[in-house]
Amino acid sequence: MKIGFLQMRSKFGEIKLNVKKALGLLERVNDAVIVLPELFNTGYIFRNKEELISLSEKVPGGYTTKQMKKIAKKNNLHLVFGLAQKVSEKVYNSAVYVSPGGKVDSYRKVHLYDREKLLFDHGRAFKTKSIKGAKLGFMICFDWMFPEAARSLALKGAQILCHPSNLVLPWGQDAMKLRCLENRVFGITANRIGVERRGTVRLEFTGNSQVVGPDGEVLISVGDRSESLKVVDVDISEADDKDINANNNVMEDRFPSYYSMLTRK
Repeated sequence: MKIGFLQMRSKFGEIKLNVKKALGLLERVNDAVIVLPELFNTGYIFRNKEELISLSEKVPGGYTTKQMKKIAKKNNLHLVFGLAQKVSEKVYNSAVYVSPGGKVDSYRKVHLYDREKLLFDHGRAFKTKSIKGAKLGFMICFDWMFPEAARSLALKGAQILCHPSNLVLPWGQDAMKLRCLENRVFGITANRIGVERRGTVRLEFTGNSQVVGPDGEVLISVGDRSESLKVVDVDISEADDKDINANNNVMEDRFPSYYSMLTRK
């Protein structure tokens, strides 16, 4: 199976421009699972809730999802991309999944980062999606900080962690290597590059998008400057082997009854 990422710059508020750029890059690949960055179509630094609402979209009826469905069908792609999802009076930082056959689903970010907590409503569940030949698990950016997120997805059977991101902290990519190793799954982190400035707020995105294997090894990656679409062929069955050695298995060796404190506030 081919899996990969699209790393790109986004121009704040220019939804059609950002989507057009993504579609142009996606034209280069067929028959693959591709992850795009978090909030790739809008940019990240919203001044206030009103601005966020004005740039949010319904799923599946919004412009971005409709356009992504077209390229998914044309090029036989399974796409995971980030946008601001409007649901009634709420707005979520979501990862949207579209299939070649037009199926649409979404995961709403659980762990909101910094000012996101002032703007977005937070999601309440981790989600997986079965596709032909694999099971995807969805997480977004700052979810990497919480090992419970990746472990929950692995326990749900996820073989590939799809991780749209706008990473600005320096540790996310390395942490995802560990998330993959400790769960023996693949991970696709699609990050932004460039600088975004809005008023007094400035963020520099760290790029370094990557695909990581179940042993924590980086299978493909790029630097922090180039817009890139990268794909690698993987054997998904490797994510079903949870053995560390003849006597240890990352799932069977757990003691869930000892971990009850993890669910306490």
